[in-house]
Amino acid sequence: MKKTILITGGAGFIGSHLCEKLLHLGHYIICLDNLSTGHIDNITHLQEFDSFKFLQHDVTDKIQLEVDQIYNLASFASPKSYLANPLTTIKTLVDGTFNVLNLAKENNAKVLHASTSEVYGTPLIHPQTESYFGHVDCLNKRSCYSEGKRIAETICYEYGLQYNIQITIARIFNTYGPRMRIDDGRVIVNFIQQALQDLDFSIFGSGKQTRSFCYIDDLIDGIHALLFSHVNEPVNLGNPKEMTLIEMANLIIEIA
Repeated sequence: MKKTILITGGAGFIGSHLCEKLLHLGHYIICLDNLSTGHIDNITHLQEFDSFKFLQHDVTDKIQLEVDQIYNLASFASPKSYLANPLTTIKTLVDGTFNVLNLAKENNAKVLHASTSEVYGTPLIHPQTESYFGHVDCLNKRSCYSEGKRIAETICYEYGLQYNIQITIARIFNTYGPRMRIDDGRVIVNFIQQALQDLDFSIFGSGKQTRSFCYIDDLIDGIHALLFSHVNEPVNLGNPKEMTLIEMANLIIEIA
C-alpha cells in the first residue's frame, strides 16, 4: 500500500539511499534537509519522480505535513562536522527529535529514529549488545554527538509511552558506500583519498584495533525491515564481522 513517508536528513549519505529504496518500492517520499551536510546532488536523480518532493527545512523548526511514516535521520554524523558544530548538534538531536515526534503524534505515524553505536561511549566490551549501558563521559569532546543521541533515545522512549506512538530505534554502526562526503573524515574515506593520491596511510596506534564496516545497501535493508518489525527495544544495525585497520588499509590498496 502506497504511503507518504517523511525522511529527515534525506539528502545525506544514508538518507538519500533510503529515499531511493522507498521511492522504488512505490511510496510517496518527502525528503527534508537543511543541506548543512547533506547535498542536493545526492537526490538530483530522484527529482524526476512525481512521487518525490524535496523540502529544504531545518528539523529544529516546527514541521507541518501529513505523513504515514517518518524516518528521522537528521543530524551531523561525521566527527569533523559535529566537532565543528557542537551546540547545533545537540539542538538538532533534542529539538529536532521533539519536532519529529510531535508531527508523528499529529498524524498517528510510525517512526524510525536513527541512533548510533556512539551511545555506548568508549565501550569496555566488544562487541556491544543492546543490553550494554555503555561507558560514557559526558564531558568528552565527542559528547555533543554521543550524549545528544543518548538523550534523543530517551525522548523517543518516554514520548512513545506517554502518547502511544510506535517508535523504533536503530543504533547504526560504521557504514560506507557511494555518496559519502569526500571530507567526511572517517577512516574508509581517508584511506581511499590517500590511496588515490599515493600517500602513506594515516593509522594511529598499532593498526591492530578492529572495526566493523557495513555496506550502505545492507544497512538500508535493515532500517526498512526494522520499521515493519514489532521490536520495541533499540536494535544494533551493522556488520558483525570485524577487521583490523591494517587489513582494511591493505584491501583498499589492493583495490586502488
